Amino acid sequence: MLARMHAAPPDWITPAWPAPPGVYALCTTRVGGVSAAPWNTCNLGDHVRDDPQAVRANRARLGDALRHTTPAARAVYLKQVHATQVAVLDTTSADGLQADASTTRTAGLACTVLVADCLPVLFTNRAGTRVAAAHAGWRGLAAGVLERTLACFVAPAQWVQAPSAPEIEVLAWLGPCIGPTAFEVGAEVREAFCAHDARAARCFAPLGTRGKYLADLAALARQRLQAAGVASITGNDSSSRWCTVSNPSRFFSHRRDAATLGSTGRMAACVWIGA
Repeated sequence: MLARMHAAPPDWITPAWPAPPGVYALCTTRVGGVSAAPWNTCNLGDHVRDDPQAVRANRARLGDALRHTTPAARAVYLKQVHATQVAVLDTTSADGLQADASTTRTAGLACTVLVADCLPVLFTNRAGTRVAAAHAGWRGLAAGVLERTLACFVAPAQWVQAPSAPEIEVLAWLGPCIGPTAFEVGAEVREAFCAHDARAARCFAPLGTRGKYLADLAALARQRLQAAGVASITGNDSSSRWCTVSNPSRFFSHRRDAATLGSTGRMAACVWIGA
């Protein structure tokens, strides 16, 4: 007899987005695991010096939550490097692929990204035949990781010809990330985005310190997605409840915790097609 799979802890986030039936998504928080401080409690990163046994237990907890919805589902973890590579997952795909996004048409494979201030972006098409997840720190976002991920769904020419076709119409959900009152950056970050689109300037607020700005990472992502033709963008609206830095009891934050605590954990955002 199969063991009963445990549902996700109540604190984990189930995206409220208009995904078609059969497409599922989940974003963990720092709650619901077994790791000790400063990774307490549900750290899913195996590269942050946490006890490997605790990480395995936490990943097993996430696996249980996936299989509670979809028997035999599994998360595929990437080696993220703040770049734009997109891994195409199939039944042979193992953990550790070097990429900052993944996509699949294979049921039961959960495209998964790990975050602790960077922005997780989940995708599906209206037909529910493909899903994808992207890890968007400022470097990857500026370099085009979202556009590279979108290209897996449709060629640009097709998008122009039939943007509302179910196979082509893409939906995006933005998860928690460092918020616009906490993300201090230098002028080079602002210049990287404005060189691509001058309208990005509205996502930066100057600080009193010369050459420093507060950046709205989620707004920059929304702008890039809208420019690429994505009409349905839900989730993180840049309000304080989504800010990883401002919500220490719920979210891990590298910028908030690494300097004072020596390390911090990672949360996971997953999207998959049900079997």
